[in-house]
Amino acid sequence: MKKFLLTLATIALIALLAACGSSDEGSSEDNSSGSGEAEGETSEITVGATSVPHAEVLQEAKPLLEEEGITLNIEEYQDYVLPNRDLSEGIIDANYFQHIPYLEKQKEENGYDFANLGGVHIEPMGIYSKGIESIEDVEDGTTVLMSRSVADHGRILSLLEKEGLVKIDPDVDPINAQLEDVVENPKNLEFDAGIEAALLPENYEREENSLVAINTNYAIQADLNPSEDSLILEGSESPYANVIAAKSEDEDNEALNTLVEVLHSEEIQTFMEEEYNGAIVPVDGQNSEDSE
Repeated sequence: MKKFLLTLATIALIALLAACGSSDEGSSEDNSSGSGEAEGETSEITVGATSVPHAEVLQEAKPLLEEEGITLNIEEYQDYVLPNRDLSEGIIDANYFQHIPYLEKQKEENGYDFANLGGVHIEPMGIYSKGIESIEDVEDGTTVLMSRSVADHGRILSLLEKEGLVKIDPDVDPINAQLEDVVENPKNLEFDAGIEAALLPENYEREENSLVAINTNYAIQADLNPSEDSLILEGSESPYANVIAAKSEDEDNEALNTLVEVLHSEEIQTFMEEEYNGAIVPVDGQNSEDSE
């Protein structure tokens, strides 16, 4: 009888210990899960950007984003095609390299479902020449070298119009103007619009008696100071702000919108002003479609 009672007691004790063990394990798992969620609050985003100045600006924003619990990875590009293609394919979460007319053109031509999350800065378009020292020195038949990017053609023609070198059809929106919309060309300028944007600084060095329209990011890389070296330079009223673009489904993504807020911060705007000596102009909180 004693052995029987001892056996029952042993079984009860084992059952009790097993129950406690299960309870402790459950508690341990719950604590582990809670810890995991806390760690999971750190977000990670990958943003594609052309090297100068976009990637440099993002690099400056990195520590500010870390303070917000966001890890920023920067994927650098040297062209204007791959950043949108990679965004569409989900290789990157957003990109920062383009102005709205280019973004809208890309969406129209490729069916991209992208959203503009906010304008960050303006890169004034400049027209340069190695051998022509002033607009008055532009000779009859001078060649204008420009990017193959159709979205920039109206922008360049507007600069030439401002100096009286051409006249655009008044019924055409200057942003959308193309070469065929030039109705007056008193200097008989010739246009070469088939050049890759990144190669324009090389053309500037080689074609001394031509006018070369160079995007500011490539001008900076070629050690050109837009405010000092250009013959014609866009003003701060330019509608071509560079934006953060993302898939439309990520328009409300908290981490990406925090990125835009950080890029609008006083720290980053001051960095852009001081680092680039007026070559780029910060945009304060502009995020509407007309910000470019």
